[in-house]
Amino acid sequence: QVQLVESGGGLVQPGGSLRLSCAASGTFISINDMDWYRQAPGKQRELVTTITNSGGTNYADSVKGRFTISRDTAKNTVYLQMNSLKPEDTAVYYCHAEIRMKVAFREGTYSYWGQGTQVTVSS
Repeated sequence: QVQLVESGGGLVQPGGSLRLSCAASGTFISINDMDWYRQAPGKQRELVTTITNSGGTNYADSVKGRFTISRDTAKNTVYLQMNSLKPEDTAVYYCHAEIRMKVAFREGTYSYWGQGTQVTVSS
């Protein structure tokens, strides 16, 4: 019923920039928090940044000052601007959203994940 579609990943040199997008489509009442996670090979998935429905944000220490999360409510889209990229930023990046919707005639809040997009930072 709801799908999160990511785009914007790719190969970039150290110090470069990328902007990831994640758009929600389908039938839902509203979107609450939206997040970006990442998972590097052999590593656990980690939370990178979160933006609340009121616009508040938080960032992992490893990306603070380099990454910026934003959202466009009208487009049901969250963005991740990544600057000054480092090789250790290489990972699959996943968007996540808490979505208010009806499932089986019941209204509730449900978690949805994007398909993941590869970000590779290498010379």
